[in-house]
This record gives sequence, C-alpha cells and structure tokens, in this order.
Amino acid sequence: TSNSLSGKGLLLKADPIAAAFRAEVEKSLANCSRSPKLVGILSTSSSPSRTYAEFTRKQCESLGFEFVLKETGAALLNEGLGEGEGVEEAIMEANEDDSVDGVMVYFPVFSPQQDHYLQQLVTPYKDVEGLHVKFHYNLYHNIRFISPSSLSAPTSSAAGLTGDESENDDPPRGMVKSILPCTPLAIVKCLEYAGVYNKILPYGDRAYGKTVVVVNRSEVVGRPLAALLSNDGARVFSVDIDSIQEYTKRPSDLDSSRKYHPRHIVRPPPEAYDTLEACLAVADVVVCAVPNATYKIPTAWLKDGCVCVNVAAEKNFEKDVRDKASLYIPAVGKVTILMLLRNLCVCLIFILVISTNLTRCRYHRIRLQQYKTVSPP
Repeated sequence: TSNSLSGKGLLLKADPIAAAFRAEVEKSLANCSRSPKLVGILSTSSSPSRTYAEFTRKQCESLGFEFVLKETGAALLNEGLGEGEGVEEAIMEANEDDSVDGVMVYFPVFSPQQDHYLQQLVTPYKDVEGLHVKFHYNLYHNIRFISPSSLSAPTSSAAGLTGDESENDDPPRGMVKSILPCTPLAIVKCLEYAGVYNKILPYGDRAYGKTVVVVNRSEVVGRPLAALLSNDGARVFSVDIDSIQEYTKRPSDLDSSRKYHPRHIVRPPPEAYDTLEACLAVADVVVCAVPNATYKIPTAWLKDGCVCVNVAAEKNFEKDVRDKASLYIPAVGKVTILMLLRNLCVCLIFILVISTNLTRCRYHRIRLQQYKTVSPP
C-alpha cells in the first residue's frame, strides 16, 4: 500500500492481499495426499494468453503444484495450424487423464458462443475456472456448498446450501465449496480485504448497505461478479454498453415481510439511475473491466471516498482517480491466480471422493459376484 500527504486516496496493490491467500493455499497443499496437477491448454497466438500461461506456470512451481502447458493450434509456432485447432481434443484428453486434477483453457479461442461450448466440455470435476453450467447454476442460485457427488447428476439442481442457510464460510461436514469463477472471486476477496464487507453482519449479507457499480456485463467477469456481490447483500448496478440493470436480493416492496430473497433478482433500475453518471454518483464501490485502452471512468463522476477496482489489463480509470477515491486497486491478477489454485485443491477433493466411491462400488460388485457364484445349500 502507499499514500501521500497530499490528500490522495490509498493505492492498494494486490501483493498483500495475495500473500494472505498464498498462505491459505500452502496450508491446503500441505494437507493434500499428493501435489495436484493442472493442465493449461493454449491454442491461440494471443500474447496476453501466453503471458498468463507463463504466469500460471511460475506461480504453480513456486508453490509446489505440478503444471503442464499443452500447446495446440496457433500456439505451436511455425506449425501452420489455425487458431484453436485441436483445442477440443486437448480438453477431452485432459478430462480422461487420471493424473490430471484441474483443466483450464486460455480464452478467448473462438467466438463467445463457441467458447461457451468449450467451457462445457471441461468436466466439472476438473473445472478450476468455475465456468461449467453446474457451477454457474450454483452461483446464480446462491448455492455455496455442495456434495461432490452432485456433480454427477444429469441436470443441475438446488441440492446444496445457500448463503442464508450457512452459518459461515466453512463447508459443513460432507460438503465442499462450489467452484466460483476466479476473477470475480478475486475481486470479492479484494473488497473483503479493503473492509467493504462488514464482518459484524451475518454471513451471506455482509455487503449490505453498499452500492456497487460494475462496468461491463461479460459472462466471465461482470455478470457473475454482480450476482456474487448482490447475493452478499449489496445493491449492484450492472452497466453495459447498451443497458443498466439492478441486481439486489432486497424486495422492491417496502412492506414485504421478507428482509431479503434467498438469491438476487435482476430488474431495470429506477428512472433516476438510468445513466452511468447517476449510478457512479451514489456508488461506494466501482469495478471496471472494459478491455479497451481508450475507455476511462471520469474521475469527476465518482462519489467522494469510494473504492475503485481496475480489472482489465488496460487502465479504465483516469490518472487522478485517487483525488476522489479513498482507495484504488489497480490490478487483481495476483489474487486471481491464487483463487485458481484454491479451486484446484477443491477439484482434487472432488476426484478423491469420486475415486473412493468407485472403489466402494467395485468392492460391492465383486462381493455380489462372489455371492452369486456360491451354490445354495
């Protein structure tokens, strides 16, 4: 962190936040029966994707995780292969490899629609990025803890515990945390560290009283982040290029007997908040994730004392952002990679539970066969 005597807000870099989770990941790794293995699949010539892949490798090796980078398609330089060529086969191969505990694909590969298909190809048991539809269902329905065996169900279901049913962030016996997308989860952890969440309030409602603006409603970051924050009690304005939506779990009816819904609802904002400028004027927290170097949030529009978080590789805030913001987090990448490794440890639990169940099934099948071959007296 750094500050000056000029009255500027605090600059909070990701390092101290990442350090806290690095210790947590190291502890989880120490409790693992073996070092988890992560396979990263790089199938394009994208320089940012390759940089992220090398950063992933560096972090894995520094902590003791096994990392294998599987290159295919245009990532294989001078091979004459097209962008994304062979990515589907690489995913299926990693899914079927019993030595692999986690799989991640460096997106984007194709169009959003084609990439969504690839995200569903990764088995949920190895989906460290939390992009499978089963995990999306849990996220949007505020289901926080699940039984690993539920991932084998043919359809998503509400089997699990929601935020308002849970007492704290520790999974109940026999359950584990549902995998959440790494970047939205990293942003939530940064806001918790910054004190945006009120630890005195009940678990599942600790962002109550905060108004948050999330700029860019992408399926990878913006939309899941709005859901996470609103499920934690915040009022969220999700701003995209052509619309503004309000995410909240508070009833619109002031006379309602419910304090809040079990999960967030999405509705058009009140007429007074139909512009970005109007939303920013009341925002306690502003998160911006626009992949465009020319896009900037005007500092003059910010509420005095707000917390600003920049997520995109490009800087979406003006240089004088700390003239208005009490705290500015310029990047979350170092926390994101630790959320991914945290998820990898959970995936190892998934696989161990399923392996144990399969062993039990084989045992019972053998016993049944033995019983059938015994001649009756």
